[in-house]
Amino acid sequence: MTHVDRCNDADRAWVTAAIAAVEADANRSADTHLLPFPLPPEWGVDLYLKDESVHPTGSLKHRLARSLFLYALCNGWIGPQTTIVEASSGSTAISEAYFARMLGLPFVAVMPASTSAEKISLIEFQGGRCHLVDDPARVVVEARWLAEDQGGHFMDQFTYAERATDWRGNNNIAESIYHQLELERHPVPAWIVVGAGTGGTSATIGRYARFRRLATKVCVVDPENSAFYPAWAAADWSATTGQGSRIEGIGRPRVEASFVPSVVDRMISVPDAASLAAMRAASRTLGRRVGGSTGTNLWGAFALIAELRATGRTGSLVTLLCDGGERYADSYYSDEWVARQGMDLAPHLAIVEKFLATGVWQG
Repeated sequence: MTHVDRCNDADRAWVTAAIAAVEADANRSADTHLLPFPLPPEWGVDLYLKDESVHPTGSLKHRLARSLFLYALCNGWIGPQTTIVEASSGSTAISEAYFARMLGLPFVAVMPASTSAEKISLIEFQGGRCHLVDDPARVVVEARWLAEDQGGHFMDQFTYAERATDWRGNNNIAESIYHQLELERHPVPAWIVVGAGTGGTSATIGRYARFRRLATKVCVVDPENSAFYPAWAAADWSATTGQGSRIEGIGRPRVEASFVPSVVDRMISVPDAASLAAMRAASRTLGRRVGGSTGTNLWGAFALIAELRATGRTGSLVTLLCDGGERYADSYYSDEWVARQGMDLAPHLAIVEKFLATGVWQG
């Protein structure tokens, strides 16, 4: 009898210990809060924010990074000497750098050169190295090349996000949302509103709602320069924009493999100025700063709430507080930066403020 044995006992033991370490991180982290957004109770519509900023690395992407590491470890793609490479606008890279440092692995983030200085500092604080690319459309290509050149592993969040998470449950974000709503007056939300960077979150929530036979619909909000909305509108999944998104963490110049359009019920295109207006208005209402993608989410949620009210319906909506606004002090919260981008927030702020006062939407 002949055989070829590729098993390395030492490497297998390392992988076993690595998986245990990643799972222990999840076990000692409490679930994120579901915060009510203050609306007049007589409207009959409740809005909740799933506060993903309280993860150890400060954003929704902590969940994704944990899932991607477990997926890669269990597939045998990562060993004790593997350099981890990711294409990321910041938050995923911060979270992956955290897990790479936990496992004693080098980490390289390939990012648009326009990524905020705050996010770059956070990646470096976690022990990662930043490789900046002038053309945002080439970030993935550069990351793939860099991983091959260094004999490392390209995590490829844009391909694996939708399959690395167990969408049937196992304490994913969808299961958590529904559990936390159980005692509310509208425990099954009419809508859950999310942005799309990889598409993994909308895929998880949409699949879970169908699996549990729940009536919730999924709305994906999309910023300027992103290909998801124009592709959706034209049913042309080859659509590209060739431009990067100014709203970090969401929006892509092409439709990524992890985006599953068949579980999305509606898409809303949101101007970047509207995202920042909703972000700033919400920060005043909540008494804390939130990030730009949270503003995009809220713009869509406000429009849907007004639609429910206009048609005499009640219910609840859930969206995500993706990360905190402290990462964007020199960009989204800087009037000088906004002016350099040629954006006028005033008309959009007026729309949000009228909605919060009257429940009427004129966006």
